[in-house]
Amino acid sequence: MPGLTPRQPGAAQQELVVIRYIIRRLLISIPILLIGSFACYVLVATAGNPLAEMRFRPGVTEADIKAAEVELGLDQPIVVRYWNWLTDFLSGDWGQSIALGQAKQEVFPAVTDALWTTGRLVIGAELLALTLGVSVGVLAAVKQYSIFDYLATSTAFLMFSMPIFCVAVIVKNYGIQFNNVLESMGLDRWLTTAGPRPGGFSGDLGEVIFKYTGTFLLPTVALMLISFAAYSRFERASMLEILHSDFVRTARAKGISQSRVIFRHAFRNALIPVATLFSLNFGAVLSGAIITETVFGWAGMGTLLVNSVRQFDPAMLMGWLAVTATLIVLFNLVADVVYGILDPRIRLG
Repeated sequence: MPGLTPRQPGAAQQELVVIRYIIRRLLISIPILLIGSFACYVLVATAGNPLAEMRFRPGVTEADIKAAEVELGLDQPIVVRYWNWLTDFLSGDWGQSIALGQAKQEVFPAVTDALWTTGRLVIGAELLALTLGVSVGVLAAVKQYSIFDYLATSTAFLMFSMPIFCVAVIVKNYGIQFNNVLESMGLDRWLTTAGPRPGGFSGDLGEVIFKYTGTFLLPTVALMLISFAAYSRFERASMLEILHSDFVRTARAKGISQSRVIFRHAFRNALIPVATLFSLNFGAVLSGAIITETVFGWAGMGTLLVNSVRQFDPAMLMGWLAVTATLIVLFNLVADVVYGILDPRIRLG
């Protein structure tokens, strides 16, 4: 038909290659997740007895303990217990929390609520860190040995050398001081330093934005600073390597403008190591969220893990481990697909 551009012969084939690659990786991920979940289940099951404290309670008999073991399935072999947990988990029944002294709680809503809380922090922090880190890394590489390069490098090394706990405490203290300044000027305190804002985010659009940013800003910045340091350093090193490669020198020799050389030829190739780091950084960010949520009083995945370990709650621990393992596998899959998009020379087939 006139006016329509014919589809390139290799485009459909390339799409099929990508689809087959994704399906193959998903199929490979299934046994990996099964083996990993079984290993985690064995470690959790052999780490201790969730009914150990029950023996020290006054009035508890041996018959009561045996009845509790039968109810929880602790009298069965570990392979049978794992199979029962797996089939229930895949059917949507993640079990109940069995932490002694606590009210029974369904694992599924507890994990999903915590994941939603942490996800808002992690996604915002990673997007900010990736945007700022890549931008600073590219600019530092282009302006190598400039004042900006030295400042960016020093800031990155400072962030690398500081534990996430120190970063979170410093950010929180600055937030408290900023609120004190606002209060001294007769204004409302803006930044939330202890848990989510009570009452949610109601009001008109301006009030919602004001409350939302004030609630998430401090913990997001604390998480962002550590990842920013890694992204900026990786992007700078990768960009410097690309800028000194033969094909970039050839492009410059042909008279191509500096901006086109940087953004059309060098930048895309320099993103590949950062894409790797972004996918592998999920576990590190999640561990940083454990500390950050503790400092800022957020009830997310980090707080859920800490409480589950402290109270030795196997059902909650397995729910947490299963969700995080699945997310890590998915992030690695996304990174592999992004490789083929950033560099067509990388074949996914």
